Amino acid sequence: MKTSHRIALLSLCLPALIGLAPTAHAQQLPGPAQINGQKVLTMISRDPPGVRCNNNIQIAAELSNVYKIPVVVMPVTYAGPGAKAPSVYYGGKLLAQDGGDHNGMASYQIIADVLEIEGTPKQEQTGRLLEIRTDFDALKARIRGN
Repeated sequence: MKTSHRIALLSLCLPALIGLAPTAHAQQLPGPAQINGQKVLTMISRDPPGVRCNNNIQIAAELSNVYKIPVVVMPVTYAGPGAKAPSVYYGGKLLAQDGGDHNGMASYQIIADVLEIEGTPKQEQTGRLLEIRTDFDALKARIRGN
């Protein structure tokens, strides 16, 4: 085959091959999407955790008190190149990301709505973390002077 034919063939095939390659900006889930058939709630936090990351981790703890879900908290340094923190995934689907959806800040209600729609099983008895929530919120309000 002549060199000119090879170049022509390569120029036809190259765009198709580039289309198959993952883009550099696409962020993939840095951990398992499921454990034992159950979707995983994955939190990517800063090193050391920042305030917004701590909020997401608190929400994950509260959700675990109501729903039977595996939770993975991963520092951004282990999440792979291009990972952003804070980020929140559920079953491989990105729910919140720094600079993107919700700017990395998940809320209890956002994730609980997804869990309800998905039919995620609930704990037989809610955990004690939710029993002290009102006291905890009152303490935070007093500290802030509200």
